[in-house]
Amino acid sequence: MKFTEDHEWLVLDGDVVTVGITDHAAEQLGDVVFVELPEVGDEFAESAEIATIESVKAASEINAPVTGEIVAINAAIVENPALVNQDPLGEAWFFKMKIEDTSALDAFMSEDEYKAFIA
Repeated sequence: MKFTEDHEWLVLDGDVVTVGITDHAAEQLGDVVFVELPEVGDEFAESAEIATIESVKAASEINAPVTGEIVAINAAIVENPALVNQDPLGEAWFFKMKIEDTSALDAFMSEDEYKAFIA
């Protein structure tokens, strides 16, 4: 698992990366009440706005951590946004992207580096 400075987590499986938000991000947001995800087949460049999360505290954008094509979305968090608070590192993943350059993930933090980053 890798982590971004934008409080996203990434897990690579072959050339597909699963993306979600961290426990820390979920706690900072408070109760999530709305999630908008991209469509399967959409392509995004790194740093492009890819999803929206709204909570009782604020609205936040999720940016693409890498360049790629959406191959799956988690409809469960659209139907039940509270899952984001209940299991941010598991069942509440946001989307899966097929990426060409898996070495792009080398730039992100390990779990220990992320823990130090948020400390």
